[in-house]
Amino acid sequence: MQNLSLKDVTQYVEDNIETFHLKRIASLNGLKLEEILKKKNPYLFKAKYTLTVEEIIKSITDAHISSSEETIFGDWLEGLAIFINSKVYGGRKSGIQGIDLEFDKDDIRYIITIKSGPNWANGSQLAKMRLDFKTAQKTLRTSNSKLNIVAVNGCCYGRNSKSDKGDYFKFCGQKFWEFISGDADFYTKIIEPLGHNAKEKNDDFMQSYAQMINKFTIEFANKFCNNGMIDWTKLVCFNSSIIIPTKIKH
Repeated sequence: MQNLSLKDVTQYVEDNIETFHLKRIASLNGLKLEEILKKKNPYLFKAKYTLTVEEIIKSITDAHISSSEETIFGDWLEGLAIFINSKVYGGRKSGIQGIDLEFDKDDIRYIITIKSGPNWANGSQLAKMRLDFKTAQKTLRTSNSKLNIVAVNGCCYGRNSKSDKGDYFKFCGQKFWEFISGDADFYTKIIEPLGHNAKEKNDDFMQSYAQMINKFTIEFANKFCNNGMIDWTKLVCFNSSIIIPTKIKH
């Protein structure tokens, strides 16, 4: 085990946080209004007495942002966790499907799948993770049958009441960051580095966000409004009719 320098972590964040912010903007810029509208419930907007186009546009855009940012930042945190563990325990990105990180400690080979928070899985996803763990254990034991392997589901934030799940362990929040870094307080130490240039990068994002809201508002009004009023029949037909509508002309 090596001592972890917070300077190394800070430098890693400064060198790599730009990737997160660029992917946020790229995800936003890649949105297509018609594609989003096909996936949304038009009846819900009507039931909520939605009167303006901007209300609809902000709702669907904000929902996309919330979902995509969780995924994008979760992937980024996975990279940070692997970097930290590599500095402390010599861990490495796993080449086995479904496994994100491998490292050795006290004669144990840990195989870890990393998720953002504790409530990431339904029943089928948990079954898939368990199968991935079993497959990884079998793969690793082909070269060393006596290898002591422990599977871990690591979650970057949150908490859970029971770590031992029988065939794997689940570590969340403080416990996860302590597990990979050896430092019980590490989960609070990474807060400041993560804010590197956050305001400046968020200003750039908000420019793209405002542009997208304006663009979609105009596009929606041209396609689904009559005399300034939302044409709900036209919107529902576009979303749900048996005959798949062709691309609506401006």
